[in-house]
Amino acid sequence: MKKLIVILLFFIPVLFSAETSFGQLNLGIKVGYNASKLSTNLDSISSNFKSGFQFGAFVRIGKKVYLQPEVYYISQGGVFTSNLHNWKETVKIGSLDVPVLLGFKLMDLKLVNIRIFAGPEASFVVNKSIAEGGTSTGPLTSGDFKSVNWSIQAGAGVDVLMFTLDIRYQAGLSQMINKSQYDSKNNVWVVSLGWKII
Repeated sequence: MKKLIVILLFFIPVLFSAETSFGQLNLGIKVGYNASKLSTNLDSISSNFKSGFQFGAFVRIGKKVYLQPEVYYISQGGVFTSNLHNWKETVKIGSLDVPVLLGFKLMDLKLVNIRIFAGPEASFVVNKSIAEGGTSTGPLTSGDFKSVNWSIQAGAGVDVLMFTLDIRYQAGLSQMINKSQYDSKNNVWVVSLGWKII
């Protein structure tokens, strides 16, 4: 949590200086649906997508080229299954995510614009749980998952009046699980709807 506070405090002067330089600033809130999957390189374990949600806020600074920091809570995870040992573990992770996106408007009209964007993301885990299935207990515990993870996001969006719709893919850069043999990274598809308040 201390790292998140430092990041947010760092962004405050950045936002003010960027607004002065780029001359346009939007502030909004957003909600979204996501499908996340924790990858694994073990042939004996299969991994499936898990549905989740997110909600938070964003700031967009700039016109044709823009900077968009965001802060949101996201519920995500994955499902690990081993048919060999007959166990199943459904992983649920809640985190506070802070992406910083650089975007470009392909079409910029008064009422509609179409955008592309990409950028890094820091994810701070605030809660995690594992639900067991199958006839035997799985090998993972909630303590096996790291508390800070890094990803990169890329996607496209469209704005109509004050509403904004984004579709993006998030690829994990760091391992989510402390057990190195899993080589598990978080990959997420997100569809979100936002409302530009300012």
